[in-house]
Amino acid sequence: MIAAATALVLLGGSILPFLNPLFVRFEQDRTGVGQLTGYAPADLDRVASRLVGDLVFWQADFDVPVDGRQVLSAAEVGHMRDVRGVFAGFFALVAAALVVLVVAFRRRRGTEAGAAAWRAVAGGARGLAIAIAVVSAFVVFAFDAAFEVFHRLFFAAGSYTFDPRTDKLVQLFPQAFWSETSVFVGVVALVASIATWLVARRRGSIA
Repeated sequence: MIAAATALVLLGGSILPFLNPLFVRFEQDRTGVGQLTGYAPADLDRVASRLVGDLVFWQADFDVPVDGRQVLSAAEVGHMRDVRGVFAGFFALVAAALVVLVVAFRRRRGTEAGAAAWRAVAGGARGLAIAIAVVSAFVVFAFDAAFEVFHRLFFAAGSYTFDPRTDKLVQLFPQAFWSETSVFVGVVALVASIATWLVARRRGSIA
């Protein structure tokens, strides 16, 4: 349980830095979203801030307008609601995993059980690092397939298919946006996992 909790906390912590409007706008500029949508930078700033706020903090219901027209269609709003539900479920698991780790170490501090807990943390971090390396290789060489598999696992068929020529959701967040963001998240998670593994392995041997 400690190993699984460690992997969840590391993965959740690696995703959090990218759930902010500053990163979204940085990546949108890198992937030419302004040209795809026809929106001015100020409009993109506002749309990114609103959509991230609605996704992470449930501030509203993805009903942001530009020039008096709603950016997202009803189908796109429906998909974003589904995404929000997946995020909420995932981070609820991360929060529960964090509680597991806190309780485990409070009860086992300074004992052989504490050393065992650190070894379990090392195992969870090592397992996550291996999983990330395997998944990253798949994503790098077959991102479209990986993206499709992910959506099939978490969303109803047909609820996530949009036309990049007309639908703003995939213009605001094109394939290149997601492929680069996946790389960033993977790098952070891999570095965090390796660092945690090294520290926890050492603590497990001397606790």
